[in-house]
Amino acid sequence: MTESVRARSVSGGPEGPYRAVQSVDGLVQQEFEGVDTLDKLFRYAVGGFTHSPCIGSREVLSQENETQPDGKVFQKLVLGQYKWKSYEEVDHQVNFLGSGLSALGQRSRSSITIFCETREEWMIAAQACFRFNYPLVTLYATLGEDAVAFGLNQCGATHLITSKELLETKLKAVLPDVVGLKHVIYAGSGSVSVENYPQSLSIHSLQEVMELGAKPENLSVQCDAPSPSDLAVVMYTSGSTGRPKGVMMHHSNLIAGMAGQCQRIPGLGPEDTYVGYLPLAHVLELTAEMSCLSHGCRIGYSSPHTLSDQSSKIKRGCKGDCTVLKPTLIAAVPEIMDRIYKNVMSKVAEMSTLQRMLFNMAYKYKVQQLERGADTPICNTVVFKRVSMLLGGCVRLMLSGGAPLSPDTHRFIKVCFCPVGIGYGLTETCGAATISEFSDYTTGRVGAPLICSELKLRDWPEGGYTSQDKPHPRGEILIGGPNVAMGYYGSEAESGEFWVDEAGKRWFCTGDVGEMHPDGCLQIVDRKKDLVKLQAGEYVSLAKVEAALKNCPLIDNICVYANSNQNYVISFVVPNQKQLTELAKRHGIEGKWEEICNHATLEQEVLKTIKEVATSNKLQRFEVPMKVRLSSQVWTPETGLVTDAFKLKRKELQTHYKHDIERMYGAK
Repeated sequence: MTESVRARSVSGGPEGPYRAVQSVDGLVQQEFEGVDTLDKLFRYAVGGFTHSPCIGSREVLSQENETQPDGKVFQKLVLGQYKWKSYEEVDHQVNFLGSGLSALGQRSRSSITIFCETREEWMIAAQACFRFNYPLVTLYATLGEDAVAFGLNQCGATHLITSKELLETKLKAVLPDVVGLKHVIYAGSGSVSVENYPQSLSIHSLQEVMELGAKPENLSVQCDAPSPSDLAVVMYTSGSTGRPKGVMMHHSNLIAGMAGQCQRIPGLGPEDTYVGYLPLAHVLELTAEMSCLSHGCRIGYSSPHTLSDQSSKIKRGCKGDCTVLKPTLIAAVPEIMDRIYKNVMSKVAEMSTLQRMLFNMAYKYKVQQLERGADTPICNTVVFKRVSMLLGGCVRLMLSGGAPLSPDTHRFIKVCFCPVGIGYGLTETCGAATISEFSDYTTGRVGAPLICSELKLRDWPEGGYTSQDKPHPRGEILIGGPNVAMGYYGSEAESGEFWVDEAGKRWFCTGDVGEMHPDGCLQIVDRKKDLVKLQAGEYVSLAKVEAALKNCPLIDNICVYANSNQNYVISFVVPNQKQLTELAKRHGIEGKWEEICNHATLEQEVLKTIKEVATSNKLQRFEVPMKVRLSSQVWTPETGLVTDAFKLKRKELQTHYKHDIERMYGAK
């Protein structure tokens, strides 16, 4: 751990508030002078980087269906090179789209909804909304039909931007239940047959709306420019509990949050290439992309299905997006980083004894050097270059957010790829709260407060956390500053987590429990909602147990469950297919994947491994799952069992595994 102090308590007390040393005298509200709205932020970028590449996508050269050994048919793509639009070209398209929407009746300060996958049209549409002062309501492309209908009805939008794919699949069933919607605008090639949709709807392609907006009589229409206090985004959370909630963000909130984020990214500028593949309806991706654009970076669009050469939709022998794009910056959620880590380590396990020994020696040596603040150029070239080519070979920085990153994965990414910044923030704080310094080689911490925000620790005696705890103060994390959003859309009753202090500063109560280290860096140690009291009175932190057990090679994902009327915890596990199949062979067990997962012997073997990992991670006896259910189904956002940031949806998982819970707790 480095000795430099990164944040300090401005009150002098252990409860805070804590501020970054650069902002002890006052929080930062904007990065560039006079740039106080998202509209001005993009205009600023266009003025500085007019002819530079701005956003790009790969064209689909061909699509093929490939039959797998188990009989399933997967669609495989052959993709071309990236085609780029300059900042100036994007600026023109933003004007055309905004004017076209106006010609279709969209008005300033009236919300417009976007329900679309991450793609360049998403960003163009967002910038048009910011410029013309249309509050942008974002819905995850993987939300279920009920949640989509709820969001569309609650926000009351008359115009919806989507993709041809989502319009012809998910939206077809939803639109008849949506009140007040008049226009649907879709991105994507080809026409849409209007017979299958309500007659009250007008359906247009994005290109048609841009052509309408480019007409002189429409282009000359003046719009109301946004002010810092205008509503910019209503972002519906992916909803790890219950219905999604729409978080209201003003222009000033997002401007402040991005000012804080950009201050922690060293050397951000026009030499950088960012790969955009996470959901743009997630605050991490939206603010990361807009921050990159404000500094002249170029953004190449991708998806989790085409990101690398090994991705599920890339035809064997063809190049994934990272190989072609060679990004220098990547944002990722821990689930994706865990996947990279386990894939590489499984390949290491297949190496010859000599190769494996060399890799492990180089790995240990680099860990030692990094802890001393040095690097290993020879090891990087000889050993780790091949691994880094999985992401194009040019990544200089990675930012992880959305959920806790395990120390093992964190250390692996730093050794094999590049420095990693760990970010902590919520939709309710515009994604901003803390980011660790890229030069900080400790693990398990999320860094110091950003220059736009400050943190307090509030005592939570029931959970055993107070600011007087030794060796470090602990408590529920409260985040304050200009980046704190304005509350939940249409839900005053649910906005109790937001409050304004006597000085007029906005705060958000996170429900996360933190520990503040002497250098001013925060560690997340628990979550109030994840704490369950067992029958005998012991408290179990479900997230803490899951984080410890995810280090097990047999486990790809795990959900720990506890019933307060019982005296032990149970677990649901998505096993690593390769590892479990090999374990089955060693026990002479054969069959389809589902049969292997349902085999009682393998359940016991996984349970035995879980207990070993739990012991090595110093879990208490009552924290160790006593029973396990192996799931043959991978938990993805599409299954509705995890959010788009791959956080567990505990309520949905509990419902999904209701009969297994009854069985494991011995119900008759």
